[in-house]
Amino acid sequence: MTVVEIIQSMLAPGIMISACGLLLLGMNNKYSQVINRIRILDDEKRRLLSKKRDQKLSEIEESRLSNIDLQLPKLAYRIKLVRNAVVFYSLAVGFFIVSCLFIGFNILNPMFNISNLAIISFLLGMLSVLTGVGYACREVIKGFQIVMIEMNSH
Repeated sequence: MTVVEIIQSMLAPGIMISACGLLLLGMNNKYSQVINRIRILDDEKRRLLSKKRDQKLSEIEESRLSNIDLQLPKLAYRIKLVRNAVVFYSLAVGFFIVSCLFIGFNILNPMFNISNLAIISFLLGMLSVLTGVGYACREVIKGFQIVMIEMNSH
């Protein structure tokens, strides 16, 4: 087997590693944004509750407090979805790396014939990507629901 053939056989897992890297980059960015939103809302809630202890809140402030109470549990659920997507994308990267290693070992020492292990690890990687995409889709839907809560409160 030539060097070109070796590189070609390892190319598909390598491309999938890059693709998962892009997915992870996007999810990590989303993770930071959701965490930041939770912190902002939690801080706003603390200020409103502190004010409520000292004086009566206006109708708008009561409405805002109620709105925050609706959003925070949904954001907590949303951050779990993002976390799960990140975990499965990361698992996929691991499976694709293992797949590349099995392909390389199989090429260097064909008498062990571990090509089936390479295929299985590649398929497990693809399954992990699919699971991560499922969590990412659920997260987008949850994000839309949270935005609708915010919009309906005005």
